[in-house]
Amino acid sequence: MQVTQEQIDAWKKQHGDVFKITVEDKCCFIKRPSRKTLSYASTVGTKDPIKFNEIILNGCWLDGDAEIKTDDTLFMSASSQLAELMQFKTAELEKL
Repeated sequence: MQVTQEQIDAWKKQHGDVFKITVEDKCCFIKRPSRKTLSYASTVGTKDPIKFNEIILNGCWLDGDAEIKTDDTLFMSASSQLAELMQFKTAELEKL
């Protein structure tokens, strides 16, 4: 999988943060999930946690080796990294 720095820069300009997941000799490039993707994944994920990861991976996918989506071992390995995508900034609530 060859992705140029120019392509990564273009993705960053369009999507913000870009991440690379590597599993053995395969890799994929993903962005943070949108609110719409998170909402859909959360709804479906209450009944099927694997489907939650599938929706997040597909919704965040920019490019990469398609085997990560289709091979169960590669998919489960990549899925273990998806929680890192959903770490958000700390917010504070202050009563006035």
